[in-house]
Amino acid sequence: MTTTPVLRVTHARKTFGQTAALQDLSFELRPGELLALLGPNGAGKTTLIRAIAGRVALDGGEIELFGERLSGANGREVLGVVPQEIALYPLLTARENLQTFGRLNGLTGAALKSRVDWALEWTALADRAKEPIKAFSGGMKRRLNIACAVLHEPKALLLDEPTVGVDPQSRERVYEMLDKLRASGVSLLLTTHQLEEAEARCDRIVIVDHGKIIAEGSLAALVESTVGGHLHVAVRLDRLPASRDGLAGEWNDRELTARMRDVATELPVLLERLRTSGCAVEDLQVRGPSLQSVFLHLTGRELRE
Repeated sequence: MTTTPVLRVTHARKTFGQTAALQDLSFELRPGELLALLGPNGAGKTTLIRAIAGRVALDGGEIELFGERLSGANGREVLGVVPQEIALYPLLTARENLQTFGRLNGLTGAALKSRVDWALEWTALADRAKEPIKAFSGGMKRRLNIACAVLHEPKALLLDEPTVGVDPQSRERVYEMLDKLRASGVSLLLTTHQLEEAEARCDRIVIVDHGKIIAEGSLAALVESTVGGHLHVAVRLDRLPASRDGLAGEWNDRELTARMRDVATELPVLLERLRTSGCAVEDLQVRGPSLQSVFLHLTGRELRE
């Protein structure tokens, strides 16, 4: 039995002047999934989010939400959108902002009050509900921004850089909120430049570059298909060995970095060679391949702005 994707984008194309923002781009968001959409600046991520949200018209291709093809700005009642820029009214209080966005999404009366009360508790802002949000911290505004997007209880949520510019504690609180949404059955599509977040939090990863999908899958699958599953072993010594014979790897002053497929077998051999060379180990680190190494392998190291 095949489960219908929550969101399906097929052969999406969009050009702005001479710039091809999206080039035959296709992917799916699955039920209950937290999917990361990654890419360098200008890769097409925000254009894609805006197209799904109905704010940009594609030149070609299709977008389906729960199996229904979207046309124009219609059919998105079960979709929530959290923009990268804070979309709040600074002179209104937290409660007034929630009430305003709730009404914009069709909520009234007791249903509106219930959802606003829920959102204030969910964001841990109940004690600040009557304060104008212009004095709120960046993290508080981010949490309220997300709450305004889910008052109407969407089944799918698009988040464009939801943790940009916030401190680690606020970032953790945002992800606690998102975990609760997932537990209630909401599927999430997230763009972020925080690769550690995507690596730790997301079920699958889609990497976009120059308007195309260049890789997708779990972190393990992406690692295996790109940089390989070797572990990186970094050993800092008290001195340089008199001879480096049999000590293959990259040297940076007194630190040796080596790649190993089987650490249990290869590391003892390396440590014994270092011992017999008269060196003492001051520090030892073993690191697995990261999403950052995959990302740079696929997109290059050139900064794009």
